[in-house]
Amino acid sequence: MTSLLPTEDEGMLRDMARGFLDDSAPVRALRENRDRGRAWDPGLWREMAQMGWAGVLVPEAAGGSDMGHRAAGILAEEMGVTLAATPFLSSAVLAATALRGAAHDRLAAISSGELTYALAVDEGAKHAPARTAMTAEAAGNGFRLTGRKCFVADGSSADRLLVLARTAGRPGEAQGLTLFDIEAGRAGLTRQVQATVDSRDHARIEFAGVEATGADVVGEVDGGLAALGPALNAGQAAMAAELAGLSTGAFAMTAGYLKERKQFGRTIGAFQALQHRAAHLWCEIEVTASAIANAGRVLDDTPDEADLAVSLAKARAARTARQVVSEGVQMHGGIGMTDDFDMGFYMKRARVGAEWLGDYGYHAGRVAQARGF
Repeated sequence: MTSLLPTEDEGMLRDMARGFLDDSAPVRALRENRDRGRAWDPGLWREMAQMGWAGVLVPEAAGGSDMGHRAAGILAEEMGVTLAATPFLSSAVLAATALRGAAHDRLAAISSGELTYALAVDEGAKHAPARTAMTAEAAGNGFRLTGRKCFVADGSSADRLLVLARTAGRPGEAQGLTLFDIEAGRAGLTRQVQATVDSRDHARIEFAGVEATGADVVGEVDGGLAALGPALNAGQAAMAAELAGLSTGAFAMTAGYLKERKQFGRTIGAFQALQHRAAHLWCEIEVTASAIANAGRVLDDTPDEADLAVSLAKARAARTARQVVSEGVQMHGGIGMTDDFDMGFYMKRARVGAEWLGDYGYHAGRVAQARGF
């Protein structure tokens, strides 16, 4: 049985990441980015790339550090603790996994931080790749992409897009989908910023006869989900890890408040009812952390068998984050959702992160299916 205990290298990675993020990307940086009208700090991303974070899943032959999915999860967790806003999930995890083994020049640019990606897959309110209706009609030796994608994380700032479009079949069919890798400035492509409560970069993207060639195809024509599947698993596991880190950060803030706030001449943490609620949250966070670690191990060791582990991690992380931030806001009282206080930012990010790449219902359904229900 694979051990879920951290290795010495993983412990060192976590300590290094925590120290760097505490200094360079505290929660107040999210507010500063929002107030300056930018989704993330390019300077911070360059520093992360120099430390090898942007290339965590890029092969060494392409200039990456190739530390693996468990390492990517550790970095995502620590970013969740401080709500660090970066294109890490979109570029270093989703795009790097989808392009791994191909397009080495672009992998090298991802690893160096020079190139950022966004995944344009969903078209409705819920994550449902097979329901893709956007068309990629054959045109000469290439294709013309027509349709709309919504809720594209890092969509307005990305240099390139991974786009899932239908080359055959009907919406709802898994076959007939093709994954394209195109630059964001291509003619016929327009991007509109889509406001979300977490103050991150999301966009709605319109494709009006955007031309693509065979060289833009990732994997096989009509086999886009086979090419995209490993990337989705990697992204879902990393998003789950970020939610786990978010839960840790929000819980630490709540526990600190319980030790400081006084009522009736005593700190409110001395009241047994609040102690029980805090203990319950701690237990949920620890169990979720094990699910996150397991998903990373499975992705590293047996990626073809990772669906169950990944969906279990994402479902648990979404539920735990919701519990922790809800309790955190309640225990803080009225200040919990004020803009001057950080707890509200944790709640807002938890809401968006729980929906992106599949909500609790989507992943609970995958777990049930994998277990034969």
